Amino acid sequence: MTERRQPATPMGAGGREPAAPMAPGGTEHLERAGEEHALWEGRTRVFLQPVAAPSILGLFGLAGALMMVGAWQAGWYGNAATPLVVFPFVLTFGGLAQFLSGMWSYRARDGLATAMHGMWGAFWLAWGLLFLVAALGALPLTQIPLIGAASSSFAFWFVVLTVITALGAVAALGQNLGLAATLAVLAVASGFTAAGFFAGATWAQRIGGWLFVISSVIALYTAAAMMFENSFGRTVLPLGRHRAAAHVPGSRDYRPLEYRYGQPGVKIGQ
Repeated sequence: MTERRQPATPMGAGGREPAAPMAPGGTEHLERAGEEHALWEGRTRVFLQPVAAPSILGLFGLAGALMMVGAWQAGWYGNAATPLVVFPFVLTFGGLAQFLSGMWSYRARDGLATAMHGMWGAFWLAWGLLFLVAALGALPLTQIPLIGAASSSFAFWFVVLTVITALGAVAALGQNLGLAATLAVLAVASGFTAAGFFAGATWAQRIGGWLFVISSVIALYTAAAMMFENSFGRTVLPLGRHRAAAHVPGSRDYRPLEYRYGQPGVKIGQ
């Protein structure tokens, strides 16, 4: 019987079989990809400018204005003439600071902060200007919105705020629960205030004032948490972020650099 033998396969170094030959054009494809990457990398220029989280200023401004106006609206202090004394604080501390925070949020590429701080900052500016005009005598005192009195035109201010703030609260769920809770309570407070001024119902306006104060406390906590994290470089007060270690006190929250947008080294958001 004749024994048939298979031809021996030459062994590579280390006793391993040699790698299969690369398909035609494979080497050229890799070389071309490497050249394109090197060309992109060589032409990429990223100019980084340190930007502090604008929402720290914006949330502190929001908290201050909400506390002053909400406590007055809830009946904790003051009378019908109190807004004529409070409006400079609201106009600058709440309006100007928060509006600037909204504009600076563009630099942080934070669309939610831009919308919320910009909108509420503009509202506080308008609120302050309304009572400034009244203080200067250009607006009859009978036209000033009062607690317990109906004012449909002033109520519509809060209708707009309610709708947009509610949308912001939903969007904030993608960032952290602290900001989402601030905006959610704020939207409900605006809704009660709108209903109170439509119907001239004191009880609805009082509830709106209480909710404004609650929202200011949550905003104060959220701003403090962001400020502490920025100062200490780690989580001190948890905000309920969705990233794994971001809500654990003492942990450091790292996020990937934005390579997928062709912007290595640039961080989007706050």
